[in-house]
Amino acid sequence: MVIRPRRLRRVCWVLAPVVAIFFAVLGALLRGPIGSAPTSGVFQGGDQAAMVVLGLLAAGAILLFTRPRVVADTQHIEVRNVLATHDLPWAVVRRIVFERGNPWVSLELEDDDLLAVMAVQANDKEHAVAAVRKLRALHAAARGAAQDAAAQDTVAQDAASGEVASTRPVDERAD
Repeated sequence: MVIRPRRLRRVCWVLAPVVAIFFAVLGALLRGPIGSAPTSGVFQGGDQAAMVVLGLLAAGAILLFTRPRVVADTQHIEVRNVLATHDLPWAVVRRIVFERGNPWVSLELEDDDLLAVMAVQANDKEHAVAAVRKLRALHAAARGAAQDAAAQDTVAQDAASGEVASTRPVDERAD
């Protein structure tokens, strides 16, 4: 399952070209002397190119906010935020937190850390709620499978050590 924010991606893909075009137009319009004071600056070709480059850098920074993504299955969850990616097995995730007022979902880890999941954002409303439900179902399935495997391992270890519990009923009478 792959989850990405919806509204934020749309806003970023519209805003980034607008910012780049704005800086390009600004760079083209700013040329020659600025102001009438003797210490006023003069815009030259290098300054105009720098404005275009600044616009492209700003647009690139805006597009970084389109990176958040979650890829989850019954074994692990991969959380990619703006700058970092975390690949975690479900065993280290205690619970999935999505409280009223939080901008996005968080994973509460077994070591009491919180990991932001920027791909599931509150402003996506129903999409976010559906995503949290899916993630919680995967988490529960992974926890259930892990508990079943642990129980089977315990039974196998007990059998190997000869500590198998008797299935005979215990006679409660004292002799």
